[in-house]
Amino acid sequence: MNWRWAAAVFFFLSALFGMLMGVSLSERPEVIEASVLTKIYYSLGLFVVGGLDLGIPTGGPLIGRTLLWIAYFGAPLLMASAVLEAVLRIMRPQRWQLRRLHDHIVIVGCGELTTSYLRMLRGHATKTPIVVIDETIDPIREEELEQTFDVTLVVGDISHEFLQRELQLDKALQVIFLGDNDFMGYEAASKVLRQFPMLESKIVLHCHNLRFLRSMQDTSVAKLCTTFNSYHLAAKSLVEQAMLRHFKSTESRDVVVIAGFGRFGQTVLEELEAQADSELDRVVLIDIDADRRVLVAEEQQLMTGNYRRLILQGDISHPEVWRNLVSSVDLEAHQPTIILGTGRAEDNLRTALWIKRKYPNALVFARTNDISELALEVGAEHDIQAFSIKQLVEDNLPETWLPPSIRTIRTIRTSA
Repeated sequence: MNWRWAAAVFFFLSALFGMLMGVSLSERPEVIEASVLTKIYYSLGLFVVGGLDLGIPTGGPLIGRTLLWIAYFGAPLLMASAVLEAVLRIMRPQRWQLRRLHDHIVIVGCGELTTSYLRMLRGHATKTPIVVIDETIDPIREEELEQTFDVTLVVGDISHEFLQRELQLDKALQVIFLGDNDFMGYEAASKVLRQFPMLESKIVLHCHNLRFLRSMQDTSVAKLCTTFNSYHLAAKSLVEQAMLRHFKSTESRDVVVIAGFGRFGQTVLEELEAQADSELDRVVLIDIDADRRVLVAEEQQLMTGNYRRLILQGDISHPEVWRNLVSSVDLEAHQPTIILGTGRAEDNLRTALWIKRKYPNALVFARTNDISELALEVGAEHDIQAFSIKQLVEDNLPETWLPPSIRTIRTIRTSA
């Protein structure tokens, strides 16, 4: 039982028993002779106007007067607190904002990918209401998102049906899942689609784990959503914007070295096979766990490119790895492409500088995760193509993921 109901029962019974014990009221002395129903009525009246029209308790036993005085103070205070809380609930800004939502966009997750998506979104739709929801939001991060992108922040779990209704998902233009937990993202998307089937094709779902993404691609939830991986976007951009142009400028088929065969390296190879298979002579894959990762990639992608492949297991910082490479591949011939794509920006940049000094004919790429002014500056000085995963993703988020109404507005503005 709610504590207020328990308190209300206590104060009501205190007043009633006080009157039944023979306590009189200065303004209603006849209450002593009144019926039980009348005394119940007066006891209930204490919650509305207190004892202002009844007068103070007089006569009768001390315990009866004490019970009545407790009810005199407790009943109106309890009613006042309940009314105040109800007013605050109604007037709470966030709740009021959520109730008014329509034609809005809901983003699940408040990480860096959310920032990139918001930057693209606000470039097309400055006034569209946006709600960002996450189970935990750092206060500084909350202030940053609110002030920079004019969004409404909600702390909660979108997989709960109550919160889904509060977010007015039936009136939403789009729901974007950009959280860190892949399984929970698919789980929540499945629940949202079950509750709001009209959101079919209006859900964008990010998945960090490529293996999980590929294994889920034939499921109904994946088919009803637009699924993507940020590394795939980055790799697609790198291949299309930089590597294809280089391949076309060389006369012979090319040698490509992918140093770091994790999620990014795997997606780079996938894009190369899809877009430049005829341009490739040999692909060298280097990784500290290369054998296992190649097996996983073959299991998921069935790599069957028309090129020779060399797999070298080891750390890109170890000189022995590069000695093994040059014993099999002549890096001084033509213009090989070398991608330093591990998750360690320092090792990538240091190795890129060493390779460029030793093989100035090579086209060398060095990866950083976030945008790095240092890497860009050093790259410009030494003819190294420094790139940021974050920047590649942000610059290449497809506009087709935007709601049709926003794309229409963009088209009209561009035409004008």
